[in-house]
Amino acid sequence: MIYSNATVPVNPEHEIPLTRAQIWAGLELKARDARLFLPPGLCTRCEVVEESETHLVREATIGGADLREIITLDRERKVTFFQATGPREGAIVNELFEDEAGALQLRFYCYLGLRDKQPGGPQEQAEQAQFDSDKGYRAALVSTLARTRELLAQGSL
Repeated sequence: MIYSNATVPVNPEHEIPLTRAQIWAGLELKARDARLFLPPGLCTRCEVVEESETHLVREATIGGADLREIITLDRERKVTFFQATGPREGAIVNELFEDEAGALQLRFYCYLGLRDKQPGGPQEQAEQAQFDSDKGYRAALVSTLARTRELLAQGSL
């Protein structure tokens, strides 16, 4: 199994401050259309095929892999991506919370397995290393916040 986690401050020094509502708008948009937040060309298709007040279902092609995700939306608190089909199975979570000092934080955590691969085998170990690397999910959190700031500045969010 792959387990990874990372936490970053939403409003580090020298950055335009974001409110909980603004970062939530960014996270919800990311859930609806990953193409806006991932590096160009990584996500070539992203379509919401079902939605309700509490969840949506999207079909996407990310990194060349077709997948279907059930995404739950816990308003202004947490977005959970359940991997229904695709190369991975499990859950990826993006969570907003305040630390002990009241500063807004964005946390990523996941618990995943690779379908049809040996648990703990070389493919899972490689994915674990990627998730935990400098280019892994910590970097993805920082880029999500940067993209949210860009969209706000453009008036697109």
